[in-house]
Amino acid sequence: MDLVYNIPQLLIGLVAAAFSWRADLHVRARQPLVLAAGSAAALPVLLKMDFFHLLRLWSFAVFVHLPLLLAIAGWTLGRGSRRARALCWAGSATLWLAATYAFAIEPARLEVTRFELDHAGVARNVRIAVVADLQTDRIGAHERRALEAVMAARPDIILMPGDFIQARAEERPRLARELRALLVEIGFDAPLGVYAVRGNCDPPGWAGIFDDTVVRVLDETTRLPLDGLTITGLGLGASFDPRLRLARAPGDETFNVVFGHAPEFALGDVQADLLVAGHTHGGQVRLPFWGPLITFSQVPRSWAAGLTRLSGDRTLVVSRGVGMERFHAPRLRFLCRPQIVLIDVGRAG
Repeated sequence: MDLVYNIPQLLIGLVAAAFSWRADLHVRARQPLVLAAGSAAALPVLLKMDFFHLLRLWSFAVFVHLPLLLAIAGWTLGRGSRRARALCWAGSATLWLAATYAFAIEPARLEVTRFELDHAGVARNVRIAVVADLQTDRIGAHERRALEAVMAARPDIILMPGDFIQARAEERPRLARELRALLVEIGFDAPLGVYAVRGNCDPPGWAGIFDDTVVRVLDETTRLPLDGLTITGLGLGASFDPRLRLARAPGDETFNVVFGHAPEFALGDVQADLLVAGHTHGGQVRLPFWGPLITFSQVPRSWAAGLTRLSGDRTLVVSRGVGMERFHAPRLRFLCRPQIVLIDVGRAG
């Protein structure tokens, strides 16, 4: 489908360039280039693609065809204006540089983010590592760096809020074996345990990914009392429930952590000190002064990544995740680096 879109669009751009070069008046010269830019935006809609494929084709429009048309405009329209030529070429170069960074550089620029919380309910300092949205179709150097970064931080507990592998069904068994082998090789473990819940990209039978590893799979909502804190792993449906009600166990004054794949549960009545989620990828593309373009979540956009203080002395932490959307989606990150989250919880006072 990429060729079905890009080849006709390239031909349209070349025809527009020929007409604009022959035009005597600058206003007339602009028209074919404007029409070519319009077709680059409209053609994906006419092809009736699914949403992620639509985003993919639009990314070609923004990062390939539009810079090309701007370069052509600088060549043709700039004959009578140095300023116009400079603006067109600067715009073209900026888009191509942005594309290089977004597709080739930032997706591998892993960031380790640390947050600190104080709470009287913890008996000792506890470090919680959050590994969200590996969401990979290739177990490679990036995944290894992310998991090794977790182990280097020496967490007391590791939470994995879903979306581990996103690949065709026939490729999943091989990728699961490779991920298991990597976890065993690097000794992926923590004193209070490693816990994983299901994400919306994880099919039935996803728990087999962690066979023969120390990772404990929580496929349904499960509460676990640990040494000095209590964790609750949410089932997939519960994490997407904005009306979820989850009461603290009677008499439980320990530090309570609830984690699930999506952050919607934070909109409900969930009685916990720390709420942890992934799913949003932080938007995957963020713009200055605007934030994430798309979050695929009902929570406010300001909640889609990082730490948010909620009512009732609750704290929500949403990870931007390690991987990114696969299949037909454009494989990019922009101003939204992949992330491992560390949460240090210390005893208040």
